[in-house]
Amino acid sequence: MQRDGVMYVKDGRMKMTEYERKHNKLLRKYGAECTVLLKKDGHFPIKAGGDIALYGSGARNTVKGGTGSGEVNSRFYVTVEKGLTRAGFNITTNSWLEAYDRIRLEAKESFIQSIKNEARSKHTQAVLIGMGRVMPEPEYTLPIEGKGDTAIYVLSRISGEGSDRNAVKGDVKLTQTELRDIALCNEKYENFMLVLNVGGVVDLSEVGYVKNILVLSQLGVKTGDILADIILGRQNPSGKLATTWSSFDDYCKVGDFGNKDDTRYREGIYVGYRYFDSVGKKALYPFGYGLSYTEFKIENTDVSVDGSTVKVKVRVANEGDHAGKEVVQVYVSIPEGKLDEPYQVLAGFAKTNELGPGESEETGVEFSLADIAPFSPTDNAYILEAGDYVIRVGNSSRDTNPCAIIRLSEEAVTKKVRSVTSLPDFEDWRPDKDSKPKENIDINVPVINVNSEDIETQTVVYDKEYEIDESLKSMPVEKLIKTSIGAFDEKNAGLLSIIGNAGSSVAGAAGQSCMEAEDYGISSLVMADGPAGLRLTKHYVEDEKGIHGIGEMAIPETMLELLPKAARKVMKFMSYKPKRGAVIKHQYATAIPIGTAIAQSFNTEFATICGDIVGAEMELFHVDLWLAPALNIHRSILCGRNFEYYSEDPLVSGMMAAAITCGVQSHKGCGTTIKHFVANNQEYNRTQSNSMMSERALREIYLKGFGICIEKSQPKAVMTSYNLLNGIHTSESRALIEDVLRCEYGFLGLVMTDWVINGYATENDCKYPVAHAENVIMAGGDFFMPGTKRDYNEVVKAYKEGKVTKKQHLVNATRIKRNSVKQ
Repeated sequence: MQRDGVMYVKDGRMKMTEYERKHNKLLRKYGAECTVLLKKDGHFPIKAGGDIALYGSGARNTVKGGTGSGEVNSRFYVTVEKGLTRAGFNITTNSWLEAYDRIRLEAKESFIQSIKNEARSKHTQAVLIGMGRVMPEPEYTLPIEGKGDTAIYVLSRISGEGSDRNAVKGDVKLTQTELRDIALCNEKYENFMLVLNVGGVVDLSEVGYVKNILVLSQLGVKTGDILADIILGRQNPSGKLATTWSSFDDYCKVGDFGNKDDTRYREGIYVGYRYFDSVGKKALYPFGYGLSYTEFKIENTDVSVDGSTVKVKVRVANEGDHAGKEVVQVYVSIPEGKLDEPYQVLAGFAKTNELGPGESEETGVEFSLADIAPFSPTDNAYILEAGDYVIRVGNSSRDTNPCAIIRLSEEAVTKKVRSVTSLPDFEDWRPDKDSKPKENIDINVPVINVNSEDIETQTVVYDKEYEIDESLKSMPVEKLIKTSIGAFDEKNAGLLSIIGNAGSSVAGAAGQSCMEAEDYGISSLVMADGPAGLRLTKHYVEDEKGIHGIGEMAIPETMLELLPKAARKVMKFMSYKPKRGAVIKHQYATAIPIGTAIAQSFNTEFATICGDIVGAEMELFHVDLWLAPALNIHRSILCGRNFEYYSEDPLVSGMMAAAITCGVQSHKGCGTTIKHFVANNQEYNRTQSNSMMSERALREIYLKGFGICIEKSQPKAVMTSYNLLNGIHTSESRALIEDVLRCEYGFLGLVMTDWVINGYATENDCKYPVAHAENVIMAGGDFFMPGTKRDYNEVVKAYKEGKVTKKQHLVNATRIKRNSVKQ
């Protein structure tokens, strides 16, 4: 196709490619497993399409994923409206949808102007303070008059990188408009479903009367089609909540959240269900909860122990009228001695195959006692105290039954470690023992005796001497330094670096490593952002000067709209303009479900498939490292990036990240970058905020998922977080990078920073500075990303002053060389 003398390769109006069709088909096949049915009354699924009344903010403006790094430039995506229409439904509320669009547009224009006004008053740029800001849902009055017996109300929320959520109406809480219209729909229509197109928890305490509620989540490119399949019963929702859903006032308020400088994690290990279960507080919808169109029964539990390995076998039977899948969850109640313990912790899970009505299968969950060992700060060790370990089986954290007791005769040490961090200025909160639920365990529950001698103690070797590649010893120091400072250029010091578009070999890539050391066998690694698929520029031109993205410098739409009109004109003028006769190429990445949705599937096979989709597209578009998956803990439902994280539980987080990594790394030369290491649990002042926590909380909650992922998948890279941990930037902490990652977890790959741009996107008058490249290098960090001339000059100066050693540079460069070989 030729327009204005420019040759265009087939684009979004043309036929999809084979890889897109294949990937879309896979996502549609498994998508319903990510959705969670919270309530049902038997009216769904319905037998066939027909008249349907469609309401709500997410009906036409369906959210496929979060903002910031979550903005994947797919060729298209299917909204709820489009998905229902394609499934044969006649939508009877077009006038409502059109009227809502006008209201939304007006509200959005006012919202953007308010951010610009705020920026003007603070003498800064709107694009900096507006990153991740979300417009609260507007209030309005529109009639509920759609025809038909069936209605869907799609409540939508979006959040993103750079800003946290708020416990206000239109965000965490529902607006008066939403409450009114949901109530009217529930009363008016015989078949009514409230659909939640959200990336995080919303407070449903005022709509408990609704007959059918589905957490659709944000499922990427096929979101609307997947909902249509569920409504018609072509797919059965089989997801479970990976985070506790409750009234906002029910969540633990012991610790801080969103402080500018110091955020104290006073709640310690009592995060999510560990808190709710331990204080006997009933959540609206507990962790691990999820209904189905059918009914399951879990029975005939058998527990055995071999050394420290526990095997739990159960039979799951489908006793309902629809085919479906169930998730078996195994929890352990750990005995209290010198350490206080939560009521129970998740030890393992397994998802059944699809079972038809009347079918059953035997499934098993296996785990090691060492995997659930608590950390004792006084011993600097993971220990299993003597006593009774109650094994529980169920299908949510509040629906478990004791099935065995493992009785440990004496205390067993599973691993001795070094201290990672200094003590915070507080002691961890612990619940009153009297608040924990009391139960009488059936005397028929079998008791299995285990000797402490049967549990192996792992020895950690610290202070390793790392190999140095002999060929690198002759490399000039200036070039050696460059290997650790990204592929910097003067242009990378500004906006394009902040938004993660600093690469030059692939259009829209977030960045890449040094391009000047090929003669020493060090290849440049191209890095693309995630986490819901590759974030690349859709359209680009390749000529003798390189690769050039087409458009307004490939800035995400949510950031572009915050720029002043004059700035947008300048950027449009500065953007690359293809020459007459140039061939415009396209790279359409597939938007996969957000991290939380993948976790809700509780299906590691599906997570591996998602990784395989990303890995295949990395090969196609010549990307070496995917800057994902992200596996920080859902400490607070207010964190703006929870949508891309998996769960409040570290086991779920680690297992899902490992499965995705295995999928990506099944493709030669492709690797994941698990992030953000560690304690990145708020977005406010993220580059200079200090997460303060005890070592026990750090090791049992916030580090654990990373260890699981590394043990099971050995990712190619790890990205440190922006924040500090007890006063030290995570990227500058040798204890975290060397002692924990490399020595305790056996990590063999590369360590990089998040995109640190000194002087940009940072808060003023902060207690703590941003991270600096020379400190990162000496801590054992391999890449300071995205890299600028300023960073390079600072390291050169530090080297001349003796603050950075050549030996450490050579160790880092050797590691980079070993991991940059492209197979």
